[in-house]
Amino acid sequence: MSDSDYSRVAQAIRYLCARVADQPTLAQVAAQAGVSEFHFQRMFQKWAGISPKRFLQYLTLREAKGLLLESRSVLEASLELGLSSTSRLHDLFVSIEHITPGQFKARAQGLTLRWAVAETPFGAALMAALEGRLCALSFIEGEDPAPALADLAARWQGAQLVLDRTALEPVVAALASRLGGGQPLPLALALKGTPFQLKVWEALLRIPEGRVLAYGDLARRLGAPAASRAVGTAIGQNPVGYLIPCHRVIQASGALGDYHWGADRKRAILALERARQGRPVA
Repeated sequence: MSDSDYSRVAQAIRYLCARVADQPTLAQVAAQAGVSEFHFQRMFQKWAGISPKRFLQYLTLREAKGLLLESRSVLEASLELGLSSTSRLHDLFVSIEHITPGQFKARAQGLTLRWAVAETPFGAALMAALEGRLCALSFIEGEDPAPALADLAARWQGAQLVLDRTALEPVVAALASRLGGGQPLPLALALKGTPFQLKVWEALLRIPEGRVLAYGDLARRLGAPAASRAVGTAIGQNPVGYLIPCHRVIQASGALGDYHWGADRKRAILALERARQGRPVA
């Protein structure tokens, strides 16, 4: 897919998310993308693996509660079978390096984070890597990465931030392959956080694509059933959007709940994952 097609699909997803209640026609969405209906249908199908109409169906919130109920039994079974061990933390990763605050403090002055902004189907994202390991992925609004860059600097105080698009190319390629429905390429992560945050982020990686879990259920799986609020806070501090799938946690009522990078983006990511897994629409 060309860069222009990539941008048009991203624009179409944003348009569909914003107007899901209006159920826009193929002609309306194609017009927003600036291409013919025929070309848009083929372009979208190639990228998402489903038609725009089918994707729009998945954007509705009718199925959220059923998806939540379905996920509970599936996850229980996988846990009983030992299929969610840390050795199988998602199919994206070959390794994860944990960095506690104390370890970071000792190394901070010698660390260099290399960052770049890249386009994704869910909007532009600022990505940063530490010694070749992805340590941040933050979606940005508009063309100004300054807020995301300031957040990165605050998270990694004392580290040097260097704009380096070449260094981020392998990460961008792996992300594009994943988001484009291709074979997941291996990625390595460097995660800095408290032991509790790291534990929560690892738990997020055990939620299969196309599934969701309630905040309370996640807290119980962590052995802290009374800590739903703390779990929610840790989820909100997730430094790596999409790849550490905090978008897969929703409220027990079936409502999507908060998302650091916007409810529309969360809805779109869940819809696409659901569609690629071939889940039926409620």
